[in-house]
Amino acid sequence: MRVDYRAGELDAADLAPTWHEQLLGWLEQAREAELADPNAMVLATSDDEHRVTTRTVLAKDVDERGVTFFTNYTSEKSHQLRQTRQASLTFPWYALQRQATVIGSVELLGKEATAEYWRTRPRTSQLGAWASPQSATVRDRAALDDLYAATEARFADDEEIPAPPHWGGWRVRPTHVEFWQGRTSRLHDRLRFRFEPRTGAWVLERLAP
Repeated sequence: MRVDYRAGELDAADLAPTWHEQLLGWLEQAREAELADPNAMVLATSDDEHRVTTRTVLAKDVDERGVTFFTNYTSEKSHQLRQTRQASLTFPWYALQRQATVIGSVELLGKEATAEYWRTRPRTSQLGAWASPQSATVRDRAALDDLYAATEARFADDEEIPAPPHWGGWRVRPTHVEFWQGRTSRLHDRLRFRFEPRTGAWVLERLAP
């Protein structure tokens, strides 16, 4: 159960000028490689008692402001994000022997941004967002199916389904973004963009594997 990584290498000269351009480039390469869910990322959060939770979510936007995803605001992840206002994201592109990690503070997206993305979702996904009491305990699968059926009936006559008030977007605003490329002998390449508050500039640094 050990792989000697030989797919590539990463040097400072290989990086884009900014963290978000580099991340967008690697996302595009993952898409071109036809990886399943290339925008999937592991979101780590913690509560105010320092209990850490991870789960996989989908990145829906990347720009100079940060990385955006959408979820239920009553979910465990949203409760924890409200408590600590901190999060970490990891894009695990195993097939390419690379990963990217984003660490930073979080902020809620505005209603207009949420509505804009909501309109692009399939109707079935919209119904699911209304039906599921995310992270709550349910009796069994049948109970969940019943909730979906009731929601489907509720909006049966509506051509457009509005976004639920309990659903929307979060943006992770990074202070650290690391790009990791697997190398042989476990001497992996790790290059990190780090925001320096004193100067207001990003610093590029290499980390030991």
